[in-house]
Amino acid sequence: MLRSIKELEGYAVGATDGAIGHVEDFYFDDKAWVIRYLVVDTGGWLSGRKVLISPIAIGQPNRTDKELPVSLTKDQVKKSPDIDTDKPVSRQHEVEYSGYYGYPYYWGGVGYWGGGMYPNLMLPGYGGFGSPQASSLEAENAIARVEAARHQSEDEHLRSCNAVIRYHIHASDGDIGHVQGFLVDDQTWAIRYLIVDTTNWWPGHQVLVAPQWLQDISWTQAKVFVNLTRQAVKDSPPYDPGSTLDRAQETSMFEHYGRATYWARDLERETAISRL
Repeated sequence: MLRSIKELEGYAVGATDGAIGHVEDFYFDDKAWVIRYLVVDTGGWLSGRKVLISPIAIGQPNRTDKELPVSLTKDQVKKSPDIDTDKPVSRQHEVEYSGYYGYPYYWGGVGYWGGGMYPNLMLPGYGGFGSPQASSLEAENAIARVEAARHQSEDEHLRSCNAVIRYHIHASDGDIGHVQGFLVDDQTWAIRYLIVDTTNWWPGHQVLVAPQWLQDISWTQAKVFVNLTRQAVKDSPPYDPGSTLDRAQETSMFEHYGRATYWARDLERETAISRL
């Protein structure tokens, strides 16, 4: 299901033995456009400390109660590596984090999450190490460890969703608006769309832009460049933030732009994974 990150912000995060805090922000990988961590404000429980929670540990979101269950204990979270969420999260930090929780590295393999498409498949003992595919997964993790050692002190393209909101978006022939939010798939945690507010150009409208259509991003200038014309955007199917986006609406939009759907690309990925 596609969810707005603005909806998910403020969700309560519950460990197996009690409340941890609430979601404050998300870090996404600007290469794969996948949410890698949730920034959770622990409030008074840990004296206002903010912690990172990987989607690997997250269960099915409870939309009614606005809760995210996680397969961690409060003690695990309390003793997790201390990471300053106000500074870039380096690959070295990620290696320490993954090592503490016993997670494979997500940056190995052909899927969104290592050798697979879904983060919960990376949980220790869940279809991973010890399964018939164990040797393949362990080989991928070994490659990922080597790659991590080469880049352990670098900022590996993790961006704050909140920081990118308000970035200006430019079509091939002019400005079309600014980033209003993101729609994320709560199964893979892939960002499927940027929500664009066109108020200054086309009042009263919001449109969707897929990350795959982006031509460039200037992080220093806070600008996003998309490989679409203003007229194509104006003629695209409208986006109604008050209703659930269904597959028929998505199909209509991709057909309008003449672009391949993300679910077709995901099927190709899954086919490639099954052949390993």
